[in-house]
Amino acid sequence: MTTTIKALAAFGAKEPLKPFEYNPGPLGSEQVEIAVESCGICHSDLSMLDNDWGMTTYPFVPGHEVVGTVVAVGEHTKRVKVGDRVGLGWYSDSCGSCEQCLSGNQNLCAKAEGTIVGRHGGFATRVRANWTWVSPLPAGIDATKAGPLLCGGITVFNPIVQCGIKPTDSVAVIGIGGLGHMALKFLRAWGCEVTAFTTSDSKREEALRLGAHRTLNSRNPEELAKAAGTFDFILNTANAGLDWNSYIGALKPKGRLHTVGAVPEPMAMIAFPLILGQKSLSGSPLGSPATTDSMLKFSARHGIAPTTEFFPMSRANEALDHLRSGKARYRIVLTNDLK
Repeated sequence: MTTTIKALAAFGAKEPLKPFEYNPGPLGSEQVEIAVESCGICHSDLSMLDNDWGMTTYPFVPGHEVVGTVVAVGEHTKRVKVGDRVGLGWYSDSCGSCEQCLSGNQNLCAKAEGTIVGRHGGFATRVRANWTWVSPLPAGIDATKAGPLLCGGITVFNPIVQCGIKPTDSVAVIGIGGLGHMALKFLRAWGCEVTAFTTSDSKREEALRLGAHRTLNSRNPEELAKAAGTFDFILNTANAGLDWNSYIGALKPKGRLHTVGAVPEPMAMIAFPLILGQKSLSGSPLGSPATTDSMLKFSARHGIAPTTEFFPMSRANEALDHLRSGKARYRIVLTNDLK
C-alpha cells in the first residue's frame, strides 16, 4: 500500500493536466488499491475536466477506464486478491444497502460514487475503489485494450441485457464512434442482424468491417423512409438532436428506441406512432458489477476489443486534444509511464 500517489491533475476548468501528488490516507476495510497499468480516455473525462456538468472538484485527476494489478486489499475485501489483474470503470462504490443495491442493480444506486467525481481517478500510479466495483479480467481479454470496455463497452452492452435483445432481432446503431463501434461488435457477436446508421456513404466500408451487415445513410430521407417498420431495436449512441420521428417510424410494432447518448436537448416526437405501434423510448447508464463481469466474459469468448489508439500517460494532454478534435479512432488508451 502506497502513501504517495503520483498523478496528472487539472487545477481549474479547461486547464492542462500537470504533475500532482497526493496522500490517499489509510486503505478502507473494503477498498482495493490498484497499480495502474493503463487507462482509457472517455469523453466523460473531457466533460468533467471542463466542469460541463457543474460537479467537478479541483485539483481533478481524470481516468475511469483503468486496467491494473491489485497491490493491496482491505481486511473485509472479497472477490479479488493481491496480484489479480483487474479493471475499474465509472463507478467506484455504492451504498450496498438500498433496494437497488440489494437487487443487483448497484449501477442505479442513488448514492453510487463516480471514480472521478469528488475523488481522484486513474491518470495516476495507483487508484482505489470498493471491491464490489473492481472486476477481475478473464483469461483471453487483451489487457492492453480492455480499459474502454469498462466504460464505453459496458454502456452499450448493458442495454442488450436489460432490453432482452434476442439473436433473432433486427437491430440498428446510430452513431458509429467511441460507443457505437463497440455496439456493432457486440450485437454482431450476439447473433443479431445489424444495421449501422451512418452520416455518409464514405463510412459504409468501415461500419461493415466493425460488424454491421448493412448500412443506411441517416441523412438520406429516402433510405429512412424505406426502413419503415424494419427494426426491433435501435440503439442511439450519438450526443446530438436527431429526427427522432424517423427512427420511431423505422421500428417494428413493439420496437424500442434506446439511448445511451446524452442528447443535450428534449427528444421531441409525435405520440401516435408510439401508441399505435406499442413502441417505446428508453435509456440506461452503465451496468452493474454482474453485468460488467458478463460483458468481459462475452468479450473474451468472442475476441471483442475496442478499436484503440495508444499514447503514453505522460502525453495525456496531447491525447485529450486528439479526442477533442474528433480524430480518435475510436478509443484512446494511455499506457502508464508515470514515475
